[in-house]
Amino acid sequence: MSMLTTKDLQQLLQVDRSTIYRMAEAGQLPAMKVGRQWRFPADRIDRWLEDRNMHPATTTRRPDLDLNGNSLSALLPSNYITSLGDLIGEMHGVMVVVTDMEGEPLAEPSNQCGLFKLVNEQPGAVRQCVAVWRDLAQDLDLAPRFAPSHLGLLCARSYLRVGSELRGIILAGGIAPSHWPPPAQEIERMSTEFGIDASLISGHVDEVFHLNLEAEQRVLALLPRLARFLSEVANERKQLFSKLDAIAALAGVTTS
Repeated sequence: MSMLTTKDLQQLLQVDRSTIYRMAEAGQLPAMKVGRQWRFPADRIDRWLEDRNMHPATTTRRPDLDLNGNSLSALLPSNYITSLGDLIGEMHGVMVVVTDMEGEPLAEPSNQCGLFKLVNEQPGAVRQCVAVWRDLAQDLDLAPRFAPSHLGLLCARSYLRVGSELRGIILAGGIAPSHWPPPAQEIERMSTEFGIDASLISGHVDEVFHLNLEAEQRVLALLPRLARFLSEVANERKQLFSKLDAIAALAGVTTS
């Protein structure tokens, strides 16, 4: 039986890895676990695509994309977010994530630190990240501030608005606090929680971002500006979708 890897499926479906993990865990994709890794039977994936009229050669969008422009993922395409996130992440030495209000990422996190990459490869880790991001989104303190994540690293966020609604967040993370690296008992906790050998975690624990106080303040000042920029893009695209809907409705009337 020919098996596809997560990377193979990313290229096939043009979605980020976290989306594939979520769909696999939810039983929405033909998938099986080999050790701690997901694998996807090629023949069953072909049938799954055919059932959804999504031929692999022509698939260029997320399967869950909302073509009416009601979801944040439709208003902010993943490739746009990735390009912006990569640029900002590399310039300021942070990881960048954009999520909806439920903590679901709209694209693969940009400029990931080594420790995050290690943990995020483990089955189930994606859901824990989503839970942390959801809590950050639901904490309606509008001023960005640094708070610890489930890995003990610092992150901060600012809100995206569509119209008058809060629809998502842009988050900067992967930043080591002043008391880094963590003590041995914290590494053991992560080892137990994520099913990773403690020595492997210790080998990646310094693969995080270190910012001085001035750099941290720059990031906190930058996040609201990035959020406003993405909000403007989302609002302009929503207006465009509304115009296209109106044109389509008018065309339907005149041709009936």
